[in-house]
Amino acid sequence: MRLLVFGDSLVAGYGLPAQDGFQAQLGAALRADGYRVQVLDGGVSGDTSAGGRARIDWALGDHPDAAIVELGANDGLRGSDPAQMEANLTAILDTLDAHHVRTLLTGMEAPPNLGAAYGAQFRAVFARLGRRPGLLFDRFFLDGVAGDGSLTQDDHLHPNAAGVRREVARITPLVERLVRGK
Repeated sequence: MRLLVFGDSLVAGYGLPAQDGFQAQLGAALRADGYRVQVLDGGVSGDTSAGGRARIDWALGDHPDAAIVELGANDGLRGSDPAQMEANLTAILDTLDAHHVRTLLTGMEAPPNLGAAYGAQFRAVFARLGRRPGLLFDRFFLDGVAGDGSLTQDDHLHPNAAGVRREVARITPLVERLVRGK
C-alpha cells in the first residue's frame, strides 16, 4: 500500500527533525497497528491549494493507492478567496478520483483575525467537499492542537513533536479506514 501525504508545512514537518514530523509518526503508528504502508512525501512548506493543484499530477508519479489531502492553511493565512480555494481543491480531488486513489480530505479553519464571515465561508468549503461520495473527511486537521501553546512551536502555528503525536493519535483510525478501503 502506497499512501500519499499531500499538503503543506503541517505534513512536511516544518521546524521538526524528520522522525518527529507527521509523515514519520503516521507511518510508525500504522506499522505499529500491523499495516504495511509506504508513506509518500507530498508535503511542501508554504503550499496553497493553487500550488497543490499545480503539482498533483507530478505527485501521482509514485502511483499511490490512497492519499491524504491537507491544504488550506496558507490560503487562510493569505486571505485567499474561498471560492478559488474550493475550485483548486475540487480539481485535486477530481484528479485523485480519475486515478482511482482513495482519498481522505482534512479540513482547515481560517485564522480568526479575518473575521467571522470569512471564517464561515472558509469552513463551508471543506464541509461541502467533505460530502463528496466515497471521500473520507476529517473536519479540522489541527483539532486538539491549534491554540494550545504546549503543542505548537514558537510561531503558534506549527505543531511541535507532542502536537504531531496528538494529531497522529486522533487521525490514525480514519487513516486506517482509508488504507483498508472502507
